[in-house]
Amino acid sequence: MLVVEDEVAIAEAVAARLEAEGYDVTLAHDGPSGVARCEELGPDLVVLDLMLPGMDGFEVCRTIQRDRHVPVLMLTALDQETDLVVGLRLGADDYMTKPFSPRELVARVGAILRRTDARDDLRPGSLRSGPVELRPGPRLALLDGDPVHLTPTEFDLLLHLFEADGSVCTRDQLLGAVWGYRDGSGARTVDSHVRSLRRKLGDDVIRTVHAVGYAAGGPAPDPRAEEASL
Repeated sequence: MLVVEDEVAIAEAVAARLEAEGYDVTLAHDGPSGVARCEELGPDLVVLDLMLPGMDGFEVCRTIQRDRHVPVLMLTALDQETDLVVGLRLGADDYMTKPFSPRELVARVGAILRRTDARDDLRPGSLRSGPVELRPGPRLALLDGDPVHLTPTEFDLLLHLFEADGSVCTRDQLLGAVWGYRDGSGARTVDSHVRSLRRKLGDDVIRTVHAVGYAAGGPAPDPRAEEASL
């Protein structure tokens, strides 16, 4: 596992907690060295700070995802929706906003790794909602027959909604099924991924059910209702 964090005290604290859980951890303290260490080690997961010297976390994430998907947990002191969505669109699997608890960090890391392992169990067949088709076997998303790039977490989220066959899923249910935790701290993670999916596939792919959650398909959401529900 690779931790890329320029604040040495935070990096060492994160590494110590992860090592206490049995993980083998390597540190990097700037963007270029993070990319170099990732290429050298091929880590199972990268814990990546967003604000890094030399190359920011966005560019690091983009660079290390070029040849293969690398599970990424982003750490950010920012709390702007645009920044979070950009990170998710570049391939990050999840994010945490500083300050965060070491216990939650360990839970998020474990959940990402479990999801990564579970993706090896591929399901046959395909599912369709309107112009969107998902093929779980090759993990392929199609819009009007054309392939669309989804991050692994975006694919898993949409697949879960498709498999629910129109039933409404709460954010807590989605966090448990897709992210692997139900602590109530990641509701905005679900919202950010839904926004990203709508940008890629259109507003009709997921509908917001006010004060409840999300479901696959249906009419385009009313922006005012969506804003109120988020």
